[in-house]
Amino acid sequence: MSIFAPWVESPPLRCLFINNMLLDANIGVFPHEQGVTQRIRVSVWFGVDDRTDLEIGADDLSRTVSYEQVVVLIHRIVAEGHVRLVETLAERIAAGVLSDTRVRVVRVRIEKLDVFEEIESVGVEIERRPCSL
Repeated sequence: MSIFAPWVESPPLRCLFINNMLLDANIGVFPHEQGVTQRIRVSVWFGVDDRTDLEIGADDLSRTVSYEQVVVLIHRIVAEGHVRLVETLAERIAAGVLSDTRVRVVRVRIEKLDVFEEIESVGVEIERRPCSL
């Protein structure tokens, strides 16, 4: 669950999301994290313009952003190699999602699993917008 408040935008945004994607990643700053993978959970929420003047919009993929594109992007970024910080990984994913000019805002949550026995996860959540907005 995101800690950020709902987006307040004019015009309103449609929120698309990828929730709880589980991956093995080369991530971490400590010596014992080098050369091994760790389980991570990635969630991404992104807002695209939404039309409220229509009861039902056209049933056409061109009016939205494909989830598949974002899933492929996440896989590609994680496969690029070792990243020291979850913050860096989140920022790379956010920048990739924002490269689609239809995306007006993106939130990325990265969680490292299995870090502490008594804790489900540790991580970061960020929100980014295109520089031109």
